[in-house]
Amino acid sequence: MDQLNEDHNRVHFPILSSELTAALGAIEDMADDTDAVPDSVVRGHPPAIFRAGGPMLKQFDESTASSRKSSQAPTPPRSVVGIGNKVAKPDYSEAKIVLAMVGLPARGKSYLSNKLMRYLKWLEYDVQVFNVGQLRRSRAHRKAQQSGILEDHTSSYFSHNNVEATKLREQLAEDSLEMLIRWLKRGGNVAIHDATNSTRMRRAKISARVAKEKGMSVIFLESICNDPAVIAANVALKVSSGDPDYKDLPREVAERDFLRRIKEYEAVYETITEPHLSYLRITDVGNEVTLSRINGYLQSRIAFYLMNLHVKPRNIFLSRHGESQFNVEGRIGGDSLLSERGLAYARALPELVRKNIGDAPLIVWTSTLQRTIQTAGELPYPKLTWKSLDELDAGVCDGMTYEEIEQAYPEDFANRDEDKFNYRYRGGESYRDVVVRLEPVIIELERQENILIFGHQAIIRCLYAYFHDLPQADLPYINVPLHTVIKLTPKAYGCDEDRYTLPIGAVDTHRPKPGSTVSPLDVVPSTTKREYFGTNT
Repeated sequence: MDQLNEDHNRVHFPILSSELTAALGAIEDMADDTDAVPDSVVRGHPPAIFRAGGPMLKQFDESTASSRKSSQAPTPPRSVVGIGNKVAKPDYSEAKIVLAMVGLPARGKSYLSNKLMRYLKWLEYDVQVFNVGQLRRSRAHRKAQQSGILEDHTSSYFSHNNVEATKLREQLAEDSLEMLIRWLKRGGNVAIHDATNSTRMRRAKISARVAKEKGMSVIFLESICNDPAVIAANVALKVSSGDPDYKDLPREVAERDFLRRIKEYEAVYETITEPHLSYLRITDVGNEVTLSRINGYLQSRIAFYLMNLHVKPRNIFLSRHGESQFNVEGRIGGDSLLSERGLAYARALPELVRKNIGDAPLIVWTSTLQRTIQTAGELPYPKLTWKSLDELDAGVCDGMTYEEIEQAYPEDFANRDEDKFNYRYRGGESYRDVVVRLEPVIIELERQENILIFGHQAIIRCLYAYFHDLPQADLPYINVPLHTVIKLTPKAYGCDEDRYTLPIGAVDTHRPKPGSTVSPLDVVPSTTKREYFGTNT
């Protein structure tokens, strides 16, 4: 065993070179006698040995280069007991935010609230939307079932001259607010109050109520739309997507009534001008953004995300690299080149992409690894390389097969199977770590139009889960086959999907969840249908 430990130490903790020993000695001397070191060294200018072109930097560069020369990483010594651990979920218990929407009907409030919910849930915040319209419809539906009485929710119900209906609508808004406050007290982080909240009086009530709760804060998010074409499209979507308010009505009649509803709200609408409120005002979904009194990390994160959204039609294409040499050998990680079949996939891609994108502009993103760059090599589009798109780092297991990992580290192999999302390789990453490093990619994706991403299995899984709002527990088991292009089309309430599998064989690298009898879902059912009743009743 002593000999095994010595071998392990030589591999992972090599004897320091004379230059490094001298450098460490110099650092210790600095710590002992800072008065003898010029301020320029202490405050930001390193000793010459560490500067550009210095021996330490040169040694680092050479060691880094040598580590990239071969994609075959040496198998770690068996004396290493335990290769990783589980990463705990971030503690967001102190984050308690009420985000109250503001805006006229058909101005994109529900679109923004659902986008924000999907983003924050992907980052593991506990988020829920409390839609006052859903609450109204649910209660009316229950009343009709119990008593047979159908409520009239046509435009007259939303008139400020209809005193009785106005009281009912105010009560619904207050009930919804109480529901979300109770939910926050039970452990939620961000509760979205999806309603018009279109008057100063309503906003004052919300602020006063939230102020009574210790540790809670409120932000108002106002959505303004001045584009007649966008408003018309939103109105058309409203009356054609199964809204119970217009059930069995001809489309033309429903549209006229909904436009009258908008007029009723316009008569009393007051844009946010209250100087004491924390708010964001978004005009035409990102064309103009106004921020006031946005404080703290989570509030700033929310604001930054919302500032980068747009509603232009677009497609996002996701594909793993072509089959690699490591795929054929059953090895994980590494920086191997494509196999012959992988190269055939790369050659076939231009025609497939041209058929789907036509003459529209397209930007191609790849990781920094050879197999994704090779896959994109034949495509005649601008290309951008992202370090953030590199495959999940397997640490000391890089270059090994799953059989080798199971044999060398049986306990850790079992731990990863038990909780794959949270398991972190020693010296490497977990799926949770990958989600965190992909956040800038998501922000940039929301800013862009047509994008084609060549990534890796774990990377595509994480991005796919974001767009389809999939739970983190399922994320590591999403089936993303090789030689397949996934086309995502963002819509108002979700994402449509098409898949194109080229007739070029490839190994199957999918490992199902241990003990699961459920087949992997290749295509997520369409999530673009709006929910009109909800569960918060």
